[in-house]
Amino acid sequence: MAMKPSNNIWIRRQQCPCGDWKCYIQYEGDDLGSVSSQHVKSETTPSSSSSEAVFTPYVGQIFKTDDDAFEYYSNFARKNGFSIRKARSTESQNLGIYRRDFVCYRSGFNQPRKKANVEHPRDRKSVRCGCGAKLYLTKEIVDGVMQWYVSQFSNVHNHELLEDDQVRLLPAYRKIQEVDQERILLLSKAGFPVNRIVKVLELEKGVQPGQLPFIEKDVRNFVRTCKKTVQENDALLNEKRENDMLELLEACKAMTGRDPDFVYDYTIDENEKVENIAWSFGDSIRAYTIFGDVVAFDTTYRSVTYGLLLGVWFGIDNHGKAIFLGCVLLQDESSHSFAWALQAFMRFMRGRHPQTILTDIDSGLRDAIARELPNTKHVLCIWHILSKISSWFSLPLGSQYENFKTEFDMLSQLESVEDFEHQWNILVARFGLVSDKHIALLYSYRASWTFSYIRSYFLARTLTAEFSLSLESFLKRILNGQTCLQVFFEQVSIAANLENQTREGMQYMHVKTGMPLEEHARNILTPYAFNVLQHEIVLSVQYATTEMANGSYLVRHYKKLDGECLVIWMPDDEQIHCSCKEFEHSGILCRHSLRVLVVKNYFQLPEKYFPLRWRVESSLVSVDDQNAQISSDGGAQAFHSLTASLLTESLISKDRFNYVHNELTSLLEHVRNMPVIDEYAANAAANNISEL
Repeated sequence: MAMKPSNNIWIRRQQCPCGDWKCYIQYEGDDLGSVSSQHVKSETTPSSSSSEAVFTPYVGQIFKTDDDAFEYYSNFARKNGFSIRKARSTESQNLGIYRRDFVCYRSGFNQPRKKANVEHPRDRKSVRCGCGAKLYLTKEIVDGVMQWYVSQFSNVHNHELLEDDQVRLLPAYRKIQEVDQERILLLSKAGFPVNRIVKVLELEKGVQPGQLPFIEKDVRNFVRTCKKTVQENDALLNEKRENDMLELLEACKAMTGRDPDFVYDYTIDENEKVENIAWSFGDSIRAYTIFGDVVAFDTTYRSVTYGLLLGVWFGIDNHGKAIFLGCVLLQDESSHSFAWALQAFMRFMRGRHPQTILTDIDSGLRDAIARELPNTKHVLCIWHILSKISSWFSLPLGSQYENFKTEFDMLSQLESVEDFEHQWNILVARFGLVSDKHIALLYSYRASWTFSYIRSYFLARTLTAEFSLSLESFLKRILNGQTCLQVFFEQVSIAANLENQTREGMQYMHVKTGMPLEEHARNILTPYAFNVLQHEIVLSVQYATTEMANGSYLVRHYKKLDGECLVIWMPDDEQIHCSCKEFEHSGILCRHSLRVLVVKNYFQLPEKYFPLRWRVESSLVSVDDQNAQISSDGGAQAFHSLTASLLTESLISKDRFNYVHNELTSLLEHVRNMPVIDEYAANAAANNISEL
């Protein structure tokens, strides 16, 4: 079977980090291989002829060709619990083949074969039992037109007919479509064992286990018989991969002309072929200088076609959005390859190491980070862990799984290490998971994913659902089709371009408490960061403070008797530290610290508690009304009050409402026609001139 190389197909890495090849990850709600899945579905849709009503054949029934008759009888057989095969055919010199015999698959008897000269010959039981069900065709010419008619038909069987869920497993109906054959060969090339290939296809087609139109045995036989084809296809794919990698390298070289700050690096193998390649854009390098404190290194996807692992570095900006920092394609998932990728990324970023790096569970990547980034905190993304929980525990726990998942979620958020260790042992014992390999794996990594262990690590809110969705959205934009690597590079370039990224405007941010420190923070922080801080400010009024002898404070919610936090205040250098570690974790002050600052009569937060990464001035994308936010806060408040009063007055009567509506419509039209003058820029220019 000759095959042409497939387009590039990206799928999620499904190999379980436990290292067992029989263990794979099924992601909840995953649209894995979405493009290829669409092809699969269209390929496996029943033809119109097979979906039409099929009646019992009868003597004298006419067909244009013998193939039409065979298809009709085959459809009838499937609907009635058996399959058919072609038996005898009769040929003449004038008409050629003029008779076709189609019989039940259990027709006749198996002829004894000469046993092979082997030590343990297989003694297979034959399914043939002399069934007499048959359909005989005869060719005739009527008015010069050739046709076939049913000359004999019998539907009498001497065996039980099968139910629909059984008949589909008969060899005659276990067909591997061409698109599935190509997929199987690609997965086999990637090193997937047969049982996992079947699981991948079930996931892609969205069918229950065992509901494919073929079984594992068929896949195994297909892979075995196509060994030569696989080798030939490998040669074609290798050639395509080499060409695509060279084109990608040329695209990187060309990009240096369009983006002077663009950087890339690559390695070559012993055959002088491009092996690994990494790159980053000028915008990304500039963004890293501000937002490089926390980096997420996503290695979720791999190319089945080329056997390449995709790694993408992300940061989080001051609007809480994922920003692209760099990309790498690796030949394999070894610790050596990951180490090279990290080295290349650090060269791109001029040697500045992040405070924290977030990844998925991967022992090779963990070892590489420990070697290359020894002073960087390594955290496992909780959403990666939660995405694996179902594959690991839903089957062994059965009906208990939902309770386990709820308790696991609560346990992962515990603040005390002692509480976590105690509750973990209880959880494992309660659900009988003491000897489970995945529980052991999670526990061995506990210092990298449980909140109690990582609460003091700076993560800049990268563990939030919003950031996870933003990151996944970026990946879907660059992996939305089966493309060659050069086109993939262009997709990454477009998605990473800051000019193509939308940001929320600097909308007016309402003050909720009237506290001066809230007003002050609104002028400094982005809406995203301010909303987070504002939430803490609002909640802070619900906390009571008790001053200790050493000048520190115990802060406790007025309704709760436990969960108090210790806040240490050092007035000399205006430092405040809370035992909840929220500022160390996110860069935004917690409600406990804010409560103490209010008690200390602070009307503005100290400058050190407005990290540069959360400030408006650090925005990578200019915002049209940023100047208005900076220079017109008082005017905005006045407008807000005026419009509220106007609305109240206009609703008193219909006449008032109509008058206000007409006047405002006219006023709005007049304002829109006024010339636009950037007064903020003009004032800034005037100030600069006056200083000369």
